[in-house]
Amino acid sequence: MSARPVSKPDACSVLWEESSLPAAGTASRADFWVALEQTGPWGREASVMSHLDAGLGAELARACEQAGGRLLLIRRPGEHSDEHDPDAPRQVIVAGGLAGDPWLLEGEVDDPADLLTLPWDSLLGDDPDRVTARLPLLEETRDAVLLVCTNGKRDVCCAVRGRPVVTAAAQARPGRVWECSHTGGHRFAPTAITLPSGQMWGRLTADLAVRALDEEQRRRIPAELNDPLHNRGLSCLPPPAQAGEVVWRARSGELAHGGVETDVHPDALNPDRFDVVVRHRDGREDQVALRRVTVPELRDSCRKPLGPVRAWEVL
Repeated sequence: MSARPVSKPDACSVLWEESSLPAAGTASRADFWVALEQTGPWGREASVMSHLDAGLGAELARACEQAGGRLLLIRRPGEHSDEHDPDAPRQVIVAGGLAGDPWLLEGEVDDPADLLTLPWDSLLGDDPDRVTARLPLLEETRDAVLLVCTNGKRDVCCAVRGRPVVTAAAQARPGRVWECSHTGGHRFAPTAITLPSGQMWGRLTADLAVRALDEEQRRRIPAELNDPLHNRGLSCLPPPAQAGEVVWRARSGELAHGGVETDVHPDALNPDRFDVVVRHRDGREDQVALRRVTVPELRDSCRKPLGPVRAWEVL
């Protein structure tokens, strides 16, 4: 169950895996996540290239982005026929309060347009009751979820490497694992997000995916993923802070969620250099010096030619 699916030798995720370059600091930026179930195939831009009405998909994606969050489409793992019942209820997952005390809401909607009534500002705060008061169909849950990217139309690595992982993980943890549309970072496929924290992962196996979900339930990071190769960072942090926290956690062995603050100090003379101060609520403090470097002859996507790419380096 633990083997990582094989892609072509020149696939972007294979080249990055062989390079051993870190995944730290590459999490997509989002202060909240809204995931809407949509059966059937997805195109490259899933929110406007699926059986979901394209105009509604574009409006939902735009509303999430303008408020600081991200929209994802999700579907249950398995075979995906081209059939679609527009009147069937759809599962909705909303993760908010990521910068403080994250929370998770779940429910079903008969009309996905209902999501346009979400109180977007409230998705940034620590009180999910303001959201459920507006949309009573959503209820708070203490059960974590795992979303694995399988958006093959965006990048083939996500399909080839993501689908076997999500299938095996869903069998191990029924009802808590979903396929999802593009999350960014397909060069680290198989990639996933655990909610409610918004923690993003790369280079997963099925075993590691299950561990990520189980430890999310405990509001912890798995020891097996507490390193810059797998831990892409928290989506609510900017890239330098993501990378700094990941490096600090790997150094300190800290696994519990929360209780960590980061201050990013750009170098006045070098725009690619940052000092990140990481403070824990128990008084621990560390400084991580980072630099963005250019690496030749890799690709960020299977759709792109070989060329220079960017990665974080710890100084």
